[in-house]
Amino acid sequence: MIHTDVLIIGAGAAGLMCAATAGYRGKKVTVVDMGKKPGRKILISGGGRCNFTNENATPDNYLCENPHFLKSALSRYQAQDFIELVERHGLEFHHKTLGQLFCDNSAQDLVDILMTECDWAGVNINLRNEVVSVEKQAEHFMVNTSTNQYQCQSLVVASGGLTMPKLGATPIGYNIAKQFGLQVLPTMAALVPFTLQPQDKERFEGLSGISVPTMVSSEGGTNFKENILFTHRGLSGPAILQISSFWRAGQSISINLLPDTPFEDLITQWRELHPKKSLKNLLCTVLPKSFIEAMISQQEITDKVINQLSNAEISQLSTYLHHWQIKPNGTEGYRTAEVTLGGVATDELSSKTYESNKVKNLYFIGEVIDVTGWLGGYNFQACWSQGVACGQAV
Repeated sequence: MIHTDVLIIGAGAAGLMCAATAGYRGKKVTVVDMGKKPGRKILISGGGRCNFTNENATPDNYLCENPHFLKSALSRYQAQDFIELVERHGLEFHHKTLGQLFCDNSAQDLVDILMTECDWAGVNINLRNEVVSVEKQAEHFMVNTSTNQYQCQSLVVASGGLTMPKLGATPIGYNIAKQFGLQVLPTMAALVPFTLQPQDKERFEGLSGISVPTMVSSEGGTNFKENILFTHRGLSGPAILQISSFWRAGQSISINLLPDTPFEDLITQWRELHPKKSLKNLLCTVLPKSFIEAMISQQEITDKVINQLSNAEISQLSTYLHHWQIKPNGTEGYRTAEVTLGGVATDELSSKTYESNKVKNLYFIGEVIDVTGWLGGYNFQACWSQGVACGQAV
């Protein structure tokens, strides 16, 4: 039997941040994780360089049944606080568009910082240690793992969601929540590429690798202005990953292929400067040639000389290019999703401490709860903020 003040299930972003925070308060902290390495999701994110925060993170950048839930944690530990932490450790990083920050060298540098913080805080981390069962006994929790038995006063579940099962994702966190009577909202893959209907997949065959700046909108009216990417399975790219969190099976998405320029303005300009050029050649100056050729071969777009286009044809083309409708067949699922939508209901938790309202000293943080950020470092910032809030409370 191993006795510890705080037992944290999960050596990911939220779990490690919570562990260090609690350890610095003098708590005896143990982290258990079934993986061979800590921070496995950190290591593979951002192409191995980890988009570790976003300078613009606010509660508006998150999906949650309670839109106010994250306000407390985000206000108490902001992106700048985490930036100052990694700067103290000498992390080399760079800024990208839209407030995103990435490691210069490797995400391993970031994991090393978290592990150093845990080491300095006296945290004990036990890897290759799978949780088998959890029980509440009087004022303590008894946690049996594949290698040990633990007794703790506070139990923190930071076990993650269902994304990337190859990294060992399991529903253990949801199972623990249900065991103690907490509501778990339905889960689904989010920040994930779309697969296409068979006929669309055939239509766009050959376009794999082509990227187009767009504005993509959901049926609910949410939109994101970033690139889409054609893949051999369907559609990906930042705009698609973003909108996937707002899409539901059977719905269509609308893609504005010319988000910065009204098509009618282009036609007016082309009529004046290039009246005898073909629509195809001129469209190829603003959109990828292979995409335009595919649309013309499928008779989605007409191919006429500019000065021969009727007003009705111009109107039809404008609607098509600004409101291109696609109904995805589905998503690529948890295998390639970056996060899990849904999870432990936030109404079951304190927004200040992340303690269960029903079970004293039981806490849930990170991807296991119903807080899902946009693409671009928002989810990691939520983990840092929740980890600190919980670590200060246990």
